[in-house]
Amino acid sequence: LRVQSNNEERSEGTSMNKGIEFKQLLSQTDLSDGRSIERYAVQLQGMTFRDVLQLGITPPGSKDRQYGDARYKGGMGTLLEERYFGYKANSDELPDFPEAGVELKATCFDVRDKGQRISAGERLSLTNIHYDRPIELDFDSSYLWKKCSKILLVYYQRDKTIDKYDQKIEYVCLFTPPEEDLKIIRDDYEKIASYIRAGRADELSESLTTYLGAATKGATEARSWVDQYYPCINEDGTLVHKKAKKRAFSFKRQYMDFVLNHYLKDERSDSDPIVDSKSLEHATFEEVIASRIATYIGKTDKELAEEFGMGGKTLKGHWAALVYKMLGVRSNKAREFIKAGISARAIRIEEKGNVKESLSLNTIDFLSLLKETWGTSELRTYLEETRFFFVVFRKCNGEYHLTGSAFWNIPMSDLDNEVQRCWKETQQIICEGVVFTKQQRQTGCVVHNNLPGMASNKVAHVRPKSGKRAYRLHDDMNTSIGELSDASELPDGQWMTTQSFWLNNSYI
Repeated sequence: LRVQSNNEERSEGTSMNKGIEFKQLLSQTDLSDGRSIERYAVQLQGMTFRDVLQLGITPPGSKDRQYGDARYKGGMGTLLEERYFGYKANSDELPDFPEAGVELKATCFDVRDKGQRISAGERLSLTNIHYDRPIELDFDSSYLWKKCSKILLVYYQRDKTIDKYDQKIEYVCLFTPPEEDLKIIRDDYEKIASYIRAGRADELSESLTTYLGAATKGATEARSWVDQYYPCINEDGTLVHKKAKKRAFSFKRQYMDFVLNHYLKDERSDSDPIVDSKSLEHATFEEVIASRIATYIGKTDKELAEEFGMGGKTLKGHWAALVYKMLGVRSNKAREFIKAGISARAIRIEEKGNVKESLSLNTIDFLSLLKETWGTSELRTYLEETRFFFVVFRKCNGEYHLTGSAFWNIPMSDLDNEVQRCWKETQQIICEGVVFTKQQRQTGCVVHNNLPGMASNKVAHVRPKSGKRAYRLHDDMNTSIGELSDASELPDGQWMTTQSFWLNNSYI
């Protein structure tokens, strides 16, 4: 007991000394100078949030707060503001350090692939989008730019197995979006502003833009809808002020992933850029991309494959490669597409006008799906965040000719209606138990299931991606087909071929 007491006294004394040291560092920090703020902030690296609390720094007149409570707005960012920088947190539109023009943002990263890779855990919310007032037309004079021109990024490792206060801060950096990104961010802002000014804020989604998104806000479905300041003009000429979901300007998760790994950690990217600042001087990112594809319109897939040294063949895996070759990218890794979460897909239209294939989406983890809610589900998050780039080939006289390209994102009306219905039906069937029916054919036993098929939904359906079949069923014959590596476990202990969500070819 005496040893334990002595250890506790030493620990308390160490914390007190450290607190005095950091209070002195804070008193020497010039809060009107961004670099001075950054020099003080980098001392956070290696500290946990509990370590920060033990420094004993508090703003005047502050009260104890439960920063780790999920219901508490601000969380770890507010903790750093009040218990490390010693000022009272607020929600005004000025940067956290107004004299320096610096905004403090605490955000998380996850460790993936058995510790081999880190990835930004979430989008970076910048500031609320206001629907009750006019929006600035010019990005450079907007309140948004004041919030994101200088961001003090504090990245901590998210670990859900430990207390929030014990999560460790790993990276700290004063960040300004580089010039190569700013033109695209400005164009994103103008697109979002154009929807708001047209009274169409209800049509906004994160997948509408490239790096800067309009992320949903609001704790409950009912409270998240508000009136728009700008009216929408109906087809008959009447004006109506529609309700729209609360949203905030944010840097997309994929963009923050690139910022973390290549701007903060300074890791070399193995991706190739499509555009440069010069090509964006008089055109938007979308216009540049479309013009690159347009130069090849009319050529067949075989002509393109031969031109790009692919041997004149267009096997299944080569369709996507053709897209990147036309964009001037050596591999299938286009830097801007990675930053923006853009999925490039080749679409083939048959001679009768129908699209040949459905569009594959997420692989389904049956056990995880049962724990999800629609609003935060993997499927909804993917479709809301992902922007698709379609490059279209039309079949004529037995050959596929390039006809054009388009950026596309799923409309929120389709996402939160038909796609949601497909997801809910899938979840319910998995919960109640998938019904299997077997059919004997000359090629062997074929197993059917009652998951939502293409005929049951206008937009989406469920089926496997791979042609490999695998089942372990608890039927009267203990049916066993294929390898378990090609199957996923169901809640009842049976195994079935791994399934995926798809967008119907008729919808595409």
